[in-house]
Order: sequence, then C-alpha cells, then structure tokens
Amino acid sequence: MTLTLRRTSIYFCSAIISLSLIACAGDPMESGLDPFAPMVFKEGATAMPLNPPNKATLVPFYVSQHTIFKFAVDTDSILIGADGVTRYIVVLTNPSGGQQAQYEGIRCDSFQWRLYGTFENQAWKENPLSTWRGIQSNVPNRYQASLAQGAFCNFNSQEKNIKTIIRALNPNGFTGGTKPTNSFGVQ
Repeated sequence: MTLTLRRTSIYFCSAIISLSLIACAGDPMESGLDPFAPMVFKEGATAMPLNPPNKATLVPFYVSQHTIFKFAVDTDSILIGADGVTRYIVVLTNPSGGQQAQYEGIRCDSFQWRLYGTFENQAWKENPLSTWRGIQSNVPNRYQASLAQGAFCNFNSQEKNIKTIIRALNPNGFTGGTKPTNSFGVQ
C-alpha cells in the first residue's frame, strides 16, 4: 500500500510541475517576448551618398568657442532613418581653408555617432572599420554633440520632422553649442 501511495504521490507532483510549466509558457516574461523590454538595435542598410556636398545647401553651425574648425551640414543630405539613425553629410573646414566632407550617422537613444565614409578625389569612400562610438561633449571639436543636442535629437529620441531639424540649424537660433537643461534649469 505504501508503494502505491508513493507512486501516486510522484505522479501527482509530476502533473502539478508539468501544469505549472505549461501555464508559464504563455507568460511574456518567461517566453522572452516582454513588450516592455528594451529593443535590441538593428541598423538598416546604409548606402553612401551619390553626390558631393551641395554648396548651396550647406548650413554652418556653432560648435564651441574653443574650436578652431568651422562646421557645416548639407541639409539636402539629412536622412531620418526608420532604424533611429539620422544620417547626414558634414563639411569640416580647417583654419587654412582645407575642407573634408564626411558621411555620418547619429543615434539619439544611445548618444552615439558613426563615420560611414569620406569624400576623397571626387568620390565617396566607405569606411570599412566603421563602428558606433559615444558622442563626446567635452572636447573642442564636439560637432556631433552640437548636431545631436541642437537639431537631430529631442533629448534621447530622434527628431522625425525634417523641417524642425532645418529650422533648428538656423545659425541665428542654433543651440547645439550648449547642453539642454531640465525643467529645473540644471545642466
């Protein structure tokens, strides 16, 4: 009789454990489909621009009082990607007048930038070692931080309206050289 009771007890416990596991299978927390979990970033395909920077649509922007370079963004090149990346052509001018054009992207959610390629010998050259890097706010040539804070990002989310971006890039009202403040005025 004890052997029968013991077997029944084992079958009963096994049934309870099996039912518990089946009940948990529909739970999003257990199945890995948590709707509140952060999404894993998946970058879309990025093609290099077909044309050089358009001098007619280059808009200069302020970076910092400590920089010796001048910076301008080609507003015709700005692409607001569905993957959360804003891509653009930036033209850097050194003090002697030499220029370099770069095709880059900014992610607002992680405050990162990526160099896709450079314009060399009248053609775009892709950067094969391109990776996402953190945007630095404390260096003199912090132009990615200026673009992110002044035009491309709305705090940590991507600005989706191209007209808002172009309006924000207006040299008379551009705020990219300063950090945004919170509602208490604290930087």
